[in-house]
Amino acid sequence: MKIIRYRSRGRDVHYLEEILTKLGYQVYVSNFFGKDTHEAVKDFQKKNNLVIDGIVGLKTWSKLIEAKRDLIAFNDKLLSEQDVKDFANAFGLELAMVKAVNEIESSGKGFLVEGKPRILFEGHVFWKQLEKRGISPSQFTSEQNKDVLYKKWTKVHYKGGIREYDRLEKAASISSTPAFYEAACSSASWGAFQIMGYHFESLEYASIDDFVAKMNDHEREHLKAFGKFISVTSFRGKKLIDWIKEKNWAKFAHGYNGPGYKKNKYDDKLRNAYERYSND
Repeated sequence: MKIIRYRSRGRDVHYLEEILTKLGYQVYVSNFFGKDTHEAVKDFQKKNNLVIDGIVGLKTWSKLIEAKRDLIAFNDKLLSEQDVKDFANAFGLELAMVKAVNEIESSGKGFLVEGKPRILFEGHVFWKQLEKRGISPSQFTSEQNKDVLYKKWTKVHYKGGIREYDRLEKAASISSTPAFYEAACSSASWGAFQIMGYHFESLEYASIDDFVAKMNDHEREHLKAFGKFISVTSFRGKKLIDWIKEKNWAKFAHGYNGPGYKKNKYDDKLRNAYERYSND
């Protein structure tokens, strides 16, 4: 692990924040080492008789991993280099292309340290999924549910990490009607390639339960879902896989992430990641 501190960015920060969350600290799980993480690290160092400087070096990393050694039990669910190579060959893609999407969509990690697949719950999609099932969402709007049921997209309610499961479960429990559970699971993006649950039908999964079960199984299943998705999903007259092969990152990002791709600079991030992996 790298030595990281306040204002650091990257995958190691994300991993640190996942562990801190599991240890009970209220930190926002992202790729940025913010003040909340800084304070949590100092508290952890204090409780473990370490130098209290907020810097996560070898000693702090060792204590963190020792404190939650059982968290690494999910390692048997992770993709290998050969898995990615086999996939790239099967779909006629450069290895760097697959790795670039994997990195940008989920920081290269399909599972949380708790062993659950990474998700991001979308309350505005939940609204639409309820409507699709003949349910009027407005009947269930309330102050209590405002963080999981809303009509327009916003990221203000994102919690990150394992706490996204709290949001999913909260949405599913609004009503005991099975449709709410199905709509909730369909309203989250899943795994290493963040495929939305509602695509389960077009990707030929038997049900949303079947899709979720596969996402819990292994990152290889995440990769399979990605292959299905880019092969059947069209944007501007071409399949997404064709836009990747042409290295048209703007068209691919627009089709994959929606119109908000430009604001988040997904096309630039994909291009930069692809070039970095190509050089490697």
